Amino acid sequence: MSERTPVSLKYPIEIDGATVSVLHLRRAKVRDRLTAQKMANSDAEREIALIAMLADVAPSDIENLDMADYSALQEALTGFF
Repeated sequence: MSERTPVSLKYPIEIDGATVSVLHLRRAKVRDRLTAQKMANSDAEREIALIAMLADVAPSDIENLDMADYSALQEALTGFF
């Protein structure tokens, strides 16, 4: 099983009818980055797509996060590099 990094959300969101207060990011692979790049038209969209893939959620779920929580996910993502 791959290693996952938990990121606690200060402002939980609802996904598929359930309240989510922690997202677990798996470690990124090169193919994840390439896939995200193909899905996006901008750097911001690429990052959102990559975080969504690593957390196994939809990009729209990431877009619904509070900026403080998104920042915590960005930090976790940066830690993979």
